[in-house]
Amino acid sequence: MKILKFKTNIHNQEMLDKIASVLNKEELISRWKVDLESEEKILSVSGEEITQDLITSALKQKGIEVEMIHIIAIAGHDL
Repeated sequence: MKILKFKTNIHNQEMLDKIASVLNKEELISRWKVDLESEEKILSVSGEEITQDLITSALKQKGIEVEMIHIIAIAGHDL
């Protein structure tokens, strides 16, 4: 399992709805969440075979700014 973390410009429910329409359809993604309380609006995405390019290209098409900040490889399913 990999967890990828990104800085984003997501700051409201409308933007969350935009990314939900993309991320919920992607079969390689197990789970995702956005920490709207953090200064950098961190998006965490988990999945076995997810890639940085998969996430960044999908979100950039929706007008979301994303910057990769961290990759974690774990054996569990938690974000």
